[in-house]
Amino acid sequence: MVSENDLAAVLANLRPTPGSGRLVGADAVRCARALDVDGVAVSVTVGGGSNELLWSTPGASTRLEDLQFTLGEGPGPEAAVSGEAVSVPDLTREPAGRWPALLPEALSLRIRAVFCLPLQVGRTCLGVMTLQRARPGPLEGLPLADAWIVTNALTAALVQDGGQWDAFATADGGSHFYRAAVHQAAGMISVQAGVSPAEALIRLRAHAFRRGRPLIEVAEDVVARRMNFRHDDGDEPGAYGRRRD
Repeated sequence: MVSENDLAAVLANLRPTPGSGRLVGADAVRCARALDVDGVAVSVTVGGGSNELLWSTPGASTRLEDLQFTLGEGPGPEAAVSGEAVSVPDLTREPAGRWPALLPEALSLRIRAVFCLPLQVGRTCLGVMTLQRARPGPLEGLPLADAWIVTNALTAALVQDGGQWDAFATADGGSHFYRAAVHQAAGMISVQAGVSPAEALIRLRAHAFRRGRPLIEVAEDVVARRMNFRHDDGDEPGAYGRRRD
């Protein structure tokens, strides 16, 4: 049930407690409840054009963000590039070719509807807030208006907290990132396979997807030296080897 108290609490606590090291202070679960959805996530663009998960409800929303990052496709990336909202009231009715890799994965998470709202400042998109539901149907009326209120308030909070946002946005794979291990692993793979960091990230993503594993788990294996890409040719899955001492 939608609660005005939940929305008021989310808006009042968007700015984090000083010294917390966070950019969003509100409870994501409470935000999802206030917007009448099952989950919410916010991803932002940081140094080098990389994408970072900033805030999310656990479970399907976090997994959806990881999938979009791994596959490089989905309503979130589409909203980030276009700077416009992307509304998908029923994933089962979307053309298979729109997001061929993501659609079956999202449906397997029991996600049926996805709504992505850009965090826009002028012509610049700082990131995207993604809402998801297990039931199909449009996001409209008061929930949609409230979602835009939260999106705009969140954008304002990020911009107003200039010093902390600048440090976050220009950082290079800092340890406070949700995907810190991914950035570190891509650097290691770049050296191991003798490829560019961009190509290394593509190979890491491809391996995670082929094996059906979360990208972060594979990255952590690389960082912990349980896996290496020294003999990887970027094409054959069997080329990825476990580290041999």
